[in-house]
Amino acid sequence: MTEIYNKFRQDSEIKASDHSHRQKIGYNISRYDEAVVRGKQQYVNIELARQRAANIKYKSISELEKNLADFEANFERNGGKVIWAQDAADALREIDTIMVKHNATRVVKSKTMVSEEIGLNEHLEGKGIESLETDLGEFIVQQAGEPPYHIVTPAMHKSKEDVAKLFQDKFGMPANSTPEQITAYVRKLLREKFFFADVGITGANFIIVDTGSVCLTENEGNGLLSMSFPRVHIVIAGIEKVIPSFRNLDLFWPLLATHGTGQNLTAYNSIISGPRQDGEIDGPQEMYVILLDNGRSDLLARKHQRRALSCIRCGACLNTCPVYKTIGGHTYGSTYSGPIGSVITPWLKGMNDFKHLSYASSLCGSCSEVCPVKINLHELLLYNRNDSIKMRTYSVFDAFSMYAWKKIMLNRKWMDTGSGKLKNLVLNKVFARAWGQRRQLPVISERNFKQLWEERREGKVK
Repeated sequence: MTEIYNKFRQDSEIKASDHSHRQKIGYNISRYDEAVVRGKQQYVNIELARQRAANIKYKSISELEKNLADFEANFERNGGKVIWAQDAADALREIDTIMVKHNATRVVKSKTMVSEEIGLNEHLEGKGIESLETDLGEFIVQQAGEPPYHIVTPAMHKSKEDVAKLFQDKFGMPANSTPEQITAYVRKLLREKFFFADVGITGANFIIVDTGSVCLTENEGNGLLSMSFPRVHIVIAGIEKVIPSFRNLDLFWPLLATHGTGQNLTAYNSIISGPRQDGEIDGPQEMYVILLDNGRSDLLARKHQRRALSCIRCGACLNTCPVYKTIGGHTYGSTYSGPIGSVITPWLKGMNDFKHLSYASSLCGSCSEVCPVKINLHELLLYNRNDSIKMRTYSVFDAFSMYAWKKIMLNRKWMDTGSGKLKNLVLNKVFARAWGQRRQLPVISERNFKQLWEERREGKVK
């Protein structure tokens, strides 16, 4: 078993037993659930909208090479520059080049999970460059020295008391500070950071092919400020974010808002088609879009799992997943948690180290049911499991135990050998640790079915 898997098991047990953690998550997700019910009322036929979105997104992924080439041509025609990054190292190297070119020492960031994927904050800090998260939730977890807990709500695991205590420790604010007071303090602090930043870095919710544009959706306005104040704007986006046309936004933006936060439409929706043009008074002087692969091509090559690239990062599958709600986001050990993370992470970070995430599921199907682009997530987890076996990522113990089990189950005589007491002893010695300390192994009866059947036939039992 790998160190990553052992840590996952240990962290899972700790979080599953942490009643305070589960109470916070339960409360925050219950508020989300109420909002989504209201948000869905804007639709006359939400199933039709979901099916249309699924078809468009999957077609975009199936024609990814052409779509990306067309986006590059259209975006560069608008004055921007597209950079292709095969992996995290490529992306970080290109960002370093941009920082050196512009003598950048201060960076503001907004809405970019991909930057977490490549470890950008730690990398820039190692180069002596200040890199500050400006989304309030991201700012909170950055100050706490933590990665985002959730792909939409980064600080979902913290109560208002937790945040007040953090701000007391970090900034000397009163221990009883209200959320409004904390928000006002962060707003004032960040205004100065926006004004003096050399580079703004954002992600992209969508990349529009026909206009060569990047779309960003947010609720705080920090994305707008990260794009408009600094003289350089860098977008880091996974290659799967493409949609074919500007006209598709009337379908995708409301679906993302409804399933992400329960809103009819997110507060700020920006379309950026390049750097500042002649006659314009704001915006960056230079704009770069870094298109990141980082294992996505491996996922695209899978006949079934490629559908996971249709994900629009709404977080709905996390919020409905019983496993996520029990063990929390940090336990996954990956940028992307929950069902969607369990599908894509083995391909982004290595099947051998992360195959266990595909088994961290009850396969209840709730994730597939709520997905706005109809990704069959619970089925894709099964395909991952099957591929992990084909790739021979299992241990010697796994191979031997399954071989022995198959041999015994195919031989009636071997099945009947030994008493129930002996079989229970073997089970407890061999499988108890894998089964988990807090779960009881099934108890094998002293008499098996064959013996009971023969006794009934002989009239010994009624």
